[in-house]
Amino acid sequence: MKYTPIYTLFLMSVFHTSCGGQNQTNPPQSNFSKEHNGLSESQLKELTTSRVPMSQVRNVKQDRNGNILIAASWGGVFRYDGKSFINLTSSKIGSHRFWDVLEDRRGNLWLASTDSGVYYYNGKSFQHFTIKDGLANNRVMSIYEDKAGNIWFGTGSGVSRYDGKSFRNFTTKEGLSNNDLTTIMEDKTGKLWFGTRGEACFYDGKTFTTLKNKDGKGFNNVWSIIEDKKGSIWFGDDDGLWRYNGSAFTNVSQRRAYAIVEDKKGNIWTTGEVNPKVWALSRYDQKSLYNKMPTVTEIMSGPPAFLGLLEANDGSIWFGSGGGVYRYDGKIFTDFKSAPSSARW
Repeated sequence: MKYTPIYTLFLMSVFHTSCGGQNQTNPPQSNFSKEHNGLSESQLKELTTSRVPMSQVRNVKQDRNGNILIAASWGGVFRYDGKSFINLTSSKIGSHRFWDVLEDRRGNLWLASTDSGVYYYNGKSFQHFTIKDGLANNRVMSIYEDKAGNIWFGTGSGVSRYDGKSFRNFTTKEGLSNNDLTTIMEDKTGKLWFGTRGEACFYDGKTFTTLKNKDGKGFNNVWSIIEDKKGSIWFGDDDGLWRYNGSAFTNVSQRRAYAIVEDKKGNIWTTGEVNPKVWALSRYDQKSLYNKMPTVTEIMSGPPAFLGLLEANDGSIWFGSGGGVYRYDGKIFTDFKSAPSSARW
């Protein structure tokens, strides 16, 4: 199924631009535009006052109550209760380039931005953490809570671990493979896996180990890492989708995988660029995952870029794009930005 939308605002590139801002053919003249990736005041106002996410969505999560949490770039961080969206940030902390959101085990929210550090929200008030508080960098692209309750932040200058009182930072000096982080995941054995703009690695609590294929080649530009029900590690890099069983790496597909999830049935879903200028939401059938050529179904393709990915409790698939968020219930796509009543296909 293919879908080509009309762009209403903009589409930021995903893999090759600086997270702090884009290179522009015609540099904006005002300081305002420079700080907001070339957006005019009217465009920014439209994003921040919209009742639904209308800007780039890098991550989609779900909280303990089943609400959908959406980090929508300059638009804000939204919560969807199944009926309506609430913008948690626009009137309280203003416009920032939000990249990730996490609900911790206590029910508090952590919001990552690539222009202003991290925000902590206890449901009543916000607390702001930046480099002044010990964060490695104010450009934060991922948030993860480990089994011990520590909160990890992937930044542009290494990984920061917060124990509730203070930050400890890890960089290439401590053995991290690259300081420009993209994603964090803890496996069943307690190892922490890190995707970076350079090579991916894992940390066993003492030592960082850079991932290398049998030919000695590393895995570069990894944006998502998951562990499936069998304990295999899945990730995508510049060469496609990979699976690691603890001893060997298998190149499952040459289709690139920006985000990866395993659904309740064991199918693997990905978003990513499948050829130049074409992105897709893809599903790899669980019955053929370990075949030489797994069965893959392209559920939706186009532009825009398809980014953050989630299977909700009800089995629906949510995914972010360059201009909002979609839901797929197995039959119907809902594009929430199209109209208050939701456009359907």
